[in-house]
Amino acid sequence: MSRTPDFVKYAASIVPSERQLRWQETEFYAFIHFGINTFTNSEWGNGNEDPELFNPEKLDCRQWAKVCQLAGMKGLILTCKHHDGFCLWPSAYTEHSVRSSKWKDGKGDVVAECAKACAEFGLKFGVYLSPWDRHEPTYGSGEAYNKFFKNQLRELLTAYGDLFCVWFDGACGEGPNGKVQEYDWEGYYKLIRELQPDAAISISGPDVRWCGNEAGVCRKSEWSVVPYWHSNQELIASASQKDVTKPPRKINPTALDLGSRKAIKKCNKLIWYPAEVDVSIRKGWFYHPEEDYSVKPLSKLMDIYYNSVGANASFLLNIPPTPEGKIHEKDLETLLSMGAQLEIDFNENLADDSVMTDSQHLDSKHTGQAALSHEPDTYWHSGEDPDGAELVLDLGDEYDIDKIVLGEHIKTGQQVEKFSLYAKINGKWKKLASETTIGYKRICRFSEIRVRYFKLVIEKARCFATIAKFEAY
Repeated sequence: MSRTPDFVKYAASIVPSERQLRWQETEFYAFIHFGINTFTNSEWGNGNEDPELFNPEKLDCRQWAKVCQLAGMKGLILTCKHHDGFCLWPSAYTEHSVRSSKWKDGKGDVVAECAKACAEFGLKFGVYLSPWDRHEPTYGSGEAYNKFFKNQLRELLTAYGDLFCVWFDGACGEGPNGKVQEYDWEGYYKLIRELQPDAAISISGPDVRWCGNEAGVCRKSEWSVVPYWHSNQELIASASQKDVTKPPRKINPTALDLGSRKAIKKCNKLIWYPAEVDVSIRKGWFYHPEEDYSVKPLSKLMDIYYNSVGANASFLLNIPPTPEGKIHEKDLETLLSMGAQLEIDFNENLADDSVMTDSQHLDSKHTGQAALSHEPDTYWHSGEDPDGAELVLDLGDEYDIDKIVLGEHIKTGQQVEKFSLYAKINGKWKKLASETTIGYKRICRFSEIRVRYFKLVIEKARCFATIAKFEAY
């Protein structure tokens, strides 16, 4: 039995918070980019647009929510204020909002309508608030702006029900001669934790990490346990902690390896910081009529789904409504097809009511059979010395199958570093997949085969191995 190095044991002990677990279970959700840019046909507004331009005469948030639900999504995040500073709710702290628009004679509130529609269609609701504000005069003044921003944040955190996510990006295009504003990230996070303790703070925040690109590409090995310096908040806090490994001079969020033994070996502070893949259904994030014929096809979206949700990340898909306030029929078509495809792909779990045996287990509560349970805290546990441990699934009969879904019990950490999947064909084990990480979810796809037996081999794991999900489709 080889001795596990201490730094690997430490990595294996890092676990997600309850809010991170709930966020991970959301898996696939929508971003809705809508605002003054929708009416000026731009991506980044300059902050001096006339609020009267905002007039979505057929605004239909129920349509947004219904489409998201039918596409197989579980949540929706709305751009309540983009970089131009225009607010989709009647903020008490600026006139640059729906209150000054023609829409509903200034008495409308897009955030309220969207939150209500999400509740009706069983979607979780989240908010995006841009810290960069090109309209607000106090931007760049330090404390005065931070106070203004926290006031607006408080409005969103208290008036629209439970939020599953508060999404911040780090975008700022001020340039070398532009205004410099030091954001009070610690203060923003504190306010969110106080008023919406269950909300995950994403991207420029401590709970969820950006995957590093907007092309919908996930790493081959997506680790949820990474060095602390990949989170801004932790980085700021670390400056005063002398016992923490100094971050490298250049931190690259797009690096292909963030969490392998090699990547974490020299860092004595690790965090649970899972990845989100964000991509737009069109080229741009806001609606542009010239992009009506460049909506991503179903095949592309399904590939992104399998390479994000199916590779230990989540999938945030942006859908930009038109100036009328509705999702365009081209986007609609693709989204409905996607929902139908997901339903076909995951129609019936053929591993239900099957038999799972193992080559080793921790105790009688954690045998191979436990991996087939739908109870989140019932799972197979290898016990110590997991390398080479095997699970064999007997479906009881032969079925046509092209996907196996695996998941670790991440409440006890992310442990699996390498695994292989086999099917028994004509009496012989044939290798279908050889991968590295599993994490919350790994979907292994292969050409359809008629098969009764599958075998999972844990080639390498950190301290032990767990499987809480083993499904066949």
